[in-house]
Amino acid sequence: MTSLARLRARFSASVRAKLLALVLAPLLIGVPVLLALVWTWGNTTYDRLLRAKVQADLVIAHEYFDRVQQGVGRDLQALAGSSRLAVDFPAGTPQAMTALLDSMSVRYGLDFLHLLDTRGRPVASARGPLGPLRERTRWAAVAAATSGAARTSIEVFGPDELDAIDPALRRRAHIPLVPTAAARPDSRDSEERGLMIHAAAPIYDTAGNFIGVLEGGALLNRNLGMVDRINAIVYRDGSLPLDSRGTATLFLGDTRVATNVHLFEGVRALGTRVSDAVRTQVLDTGRVWLDSAFVVNDFYVSGYEPFVDSQGERIGMLYVGFLETPFRQAKLAVMGGLFALFVLISVIGSLLSLRWARSIFRPIERIHTVIRRVEQGDAGARVGPLASRDELGRLAQAFDHLLDTLASKREELQRWADELDRKVAERTAELAEANAILRRAQEQLVMSEKLAAVGELTAGVAHEINNPVAVIQGNLDVLADSLGAAAAPVREEIRLIHQQTDRIRQIVTKLLQFARPGEFAGYTERVDMHALIADCLVLARHTVDQRGIAVERQEAATADVEINRSELQQVLINLIVNAVQAMDEGGVLTLGCDDWLDGDACIGVCLRVADTGAGIRADDLPHIFDPFFTTKKGRGTGLGLSISQTLVQRYGGRITVDSTPGRGTVFSIWLRSTPVYDDSPNAPGFRARWFRAAE
Repeated sequence: MTSLARLRARFSASVRAKLLALVLAPLLIGVPVLLALVWTWGNTTYDRLLRAKVQADLVIAHEYFDRVQQGVGRDLQALAGSSRLAVDFPAGTPQAMTALLDSMSVRYGLDFLHLLDTRGRPVASARGPLGPLRERTRWAAVAAATSGAARTSIEVFGPDELDAIDPALRRRAHIPLVPTAAARPDSRDSEERGLMIHAAAPIYDTAGNFIGVLEGGALLNRNLGMVDRINAIVYRDGSLPLDSRGTATLFLGDTRVATNVHLFEGVRALGTRVSDAVRTQVLDTGRVWLDSAFVVNDFYVSGYEPFVDSQGERIGMLYVGFLETPFRQAKLAVMGGLFALFVLISVIGSLLSLRWARSIFRPIERIHTVIRRVEQGDAGARVGPLASRDELGRLAQAFDHLLDTLASKREELQRWADELDRKVAERTAELAEANAILRRAQEQLVMSEKLAAVGELTAGVAHEINNPVAVIQGNLDVLADSLGAAAAPVREEIRLIHQQTDRIRQIVTKLLQFARPGEFAGYTERVDMHALIADCLVLARHTVDQRGIAVERQEAATADVEINRSELQQVLINLIVNAVQAMDEGGVLTLGCDDWLDGDACIGVCLRVADTGAGIRADDLPHIFDPFFTTKKGRGTGLGLSISQTLVQRYGGRITVDSTPGRGTVFSIWLRSTPVYDDSPNAPGFRARWFRAAE
């Protein structure tokens, strides 16, 4: 017999060992498991909070950056609309135009300001004599302005373009590239291009004639004031605890062209480049980066988002982030202290548990000795008096008393036990049946109260809405009659008002239709299923196209049905919208109709609406037609399918559903060619039958 087997045998036969295991297991097993859970939960929560923080920071930075761009555009429009420019241009001399533009560019902080003719050709510049500037309509902003619309965008200007505008701009845009660990290899040694907020606006003279274009821009390369302002807005004093610090950066491509990240004290990290992983995610794929990233010389909780030029090309990134090290050190300190506290509690608890367990072992061992003696035939064996006054002491006394009466009471106890089992079984069955009845009654009562409340509310709303609608329609008729031929210019508007008030009336009728379905069955007509499907697709086309869903039609029905067309259209559109909402990632929507055959006889039509969505859970299928039941939490009322089923049943039809989770759902609407109505006055179809008889 191995040592492990002997240990198992001793453990299974020893109460002492089991009690020790029971006492120590929560401390020796539960505490390590708890520590692991705390560590996992702490890390997850820590990462989630930091990502949420940097995401909020990135939103603020994005809003400010957009506001800066809009500000440049508004300033330029204001300059283009100034009365002085309208009067002096084009009659003014080039020297006068240059002086005027120079004062405007200084006042509004623009790095260049050009005056162009109506074809986008340069006429004057704020920087003096014009350089070899080409025709400017190749820029989207200028092209838009020559067409009469102001526009602002972010563009990348080449070094020759910058030199032609102003050699000082080319010198300012030039940034030597600094070798950066983990960046994508680049053969260049400097960044010569300029990242420019580019704007243009049309100029009109005092008579409102288009006479030229005002073009201007602000260079973002080395625009340290802007990134410092972003940083001051996003990371105000005291917004980052634990001595962390925030940073903001503008990137041209993957190169920092304006930043308050420092290489070392007093030197900003201009010309350093972002890591290849960030560049791939943000610039190559266009996704936002919200995670820890190595920035120049330390890890920062970072947020990067791309921005695009007028052609939709990703040309750079906006970055905000804050130093992660203080947060990580604080997390480790808290976790370490928590772990030490747990270990200390475990050690103290184990020592106290062992001491208390010893007082339990002695009475149990005496009881065990008596049991063994009784098993050996010693009928007079007893535990005797114990010093323990707790439950174990009382247990020993009760055990002695039990041994005294066991022989004489065994048969009687067995009889009582049998009787008790029978009564318990009977009572359990009765209680189970009563509970089932009570649950059903409660469910019906709750549903009745809900429907009654909806009915009362709907009736009140219908009364309050129908009265003003009737007044509107009546007064429209009086207005049309009073105006006579003079109403011709607004006859279409009067018709639209009539149409919309009638739509209000129909909506109110649909509300009452749910509250009192037996009183609002509509007039019936012969409806062609192919035309109905086509009409419903036209009404639901925007919803279908918005999600990129393909539509297939499988129409084989030869029969038509007698039904209210609007009600059936409501049912079909409701099922189409539900199918589209079930396909978040796109899919195929199939609409079909077939003859409903009973043997060889065609008794009606079956309409089908099928999707390739996630399907319906088996637990939800029995409840999908219940009023107020919905799986679209916060987005649905739970009345759509309930109303649809009521409308179809009114004409003797039914709706069935077949769904496989992960593969899609098929709803089938079974309609008889000639409706079959219940003869009782409260049945859903009685009112419709009465209407047709009255006709």
